[in-house]
Amino acid sequence: MSVVPISRRDLLRAGAGAAAFTLVSRAALAGETRIDGLIGEAQPLPTISQRIALISRGLLGTPYVANTLIGTATTPEKFVIRDDAFDCVTYCETVLAAAIARAPEGFADALRTIRYHNGMVEWRERNHYFFEWGEHNIENKIVRAITMDGEVEIKKTVTWHKELGARHFDMHVIPRAVLLANKDRLATGDIIAFVNRLPNMDYFHTGFVVFGAKNEFLLRHASEVRGQVVDEDMARFTVQYGIDTVTLLRPLEPAKAV
Repeated sequence: MSVVPISRRDLLRAGAGAAAFTLVSRAALAGETRIDGLIGEAQPLPTISQRIALISRGLLGTPYVANTLIGTATTPEKFVIRDDAFDCVTYCETVLAAAIARAPEGFADALRTIRYHNGMVEWRERNHYFFEWGEHNIENKIVRAITMDGEVEIKKTVTWHKELGARHFDMHVIPRAVLLANKDRLATGDIIAFVNRLPNMDYFHTGFVVFGAKNEFLLRHASEVRGQVVDEDMARFTVQYGIDTVTLLRPLEPAKAV
């Protein structure tokens, strides 16, 4: 589905930077978006975990599409809002922003804050590396790190985005065995990021922890392999993709409604 510039309502203002634009899917022009509806449905739920569970479940089956964001080191960044297609990070961002917002009017601001350092809609301020995504959203008090006995420290020099230069990350990560042995310490809606074995990348994938009706330990994520947002068994996923270590983040209830 294509995207078009809109000025549907004031909440979709581009925010910082006059050169930034806001884009949403064409479906939004017809009226209430899916996200609007899910925010309204989740609004009465008292915890962010419950709201993430409802909103993320409502987006199951949404197609996986890579590179939905617009902007490069040499072309202007555009603030993109879509609920018709996701990659793994934009899925997490969209669900988290909707759960924080509590009302459609606050969704765009929440998404902008999550996606961009200091909410600045510029390519260099986008949280390109998920390690920095976590650090910046801890600073924003949107999430906190989950720690476990047995975690280890690894150091990485990441160079995937050559325009950003080399970045040096000291990462506190949780081994797979520790994760699986301590799953009872987790909650639906926790964010899990899978550390990349490649030396020049921090993570290769992310999604939500979900516990099923029979307490199954699941990963809810936008899957490139499956082509859509799906639930998968967490232990099986970690074996299938050779996961050694992960990072865990817990979304925080906002101090006030956005």
